[in-house]
Amino acid sequence: MMRNKRSLLIEQLDQKLKPFTRAKSVTVPERGWVNAIRTTLNMTLAQLGNKLNITRQGVSRIEKSEAKGTISLNTLKEVANAMDLKLVYALVPKNENIDQLIQDKADKLAKNIVSRTHQNMKLEDQAIQDEKINKTIQELAFEIKREVRKSIWD
Repeated sequence: MMRNKRSLLIEQLDQKLKPFTRAKSVTVPERGWVNAIRTTLNMTLAQLGNKLNITRQGVSRIEKSEAKGTISLNTLKEVANAMDLKLVYALVPKNENIDQLIQDKADKLAKNIVSRTHQNMKLEDQAIQDEKINKTIQELAFEIKREVRKSIWD
């Protein structure tokens, strides 16, 4: 069976994100990475400020904005470059991988659709057996995942 373009894209994205899997468990230092790395390197605010062509107060503001979560990626990249570091950035699924994320969403949508339909059928005294319901949910989830319907994100 030939794989469709979407499943290939999902597989490729999962491969790109694989190196970040362990990073999900990393806890960001309370005062931020800039502060943690700067102080570990025994670098003063003034020294980092000189590398960035800003004041030590400017570096302090950067560290505070990172700790608050309001820092921009561009600023982090500039700081990383000034400290001879590289900014690494990714969005990773909370559980498993992208493929599993889509599967979970497809399963949930399929269950909702089939449950609504089954409820209407029960009202009309046309209820079907649980085994048939589960099979229908699985088949619909497979179809939803194969197409990666936009409705899984609603």
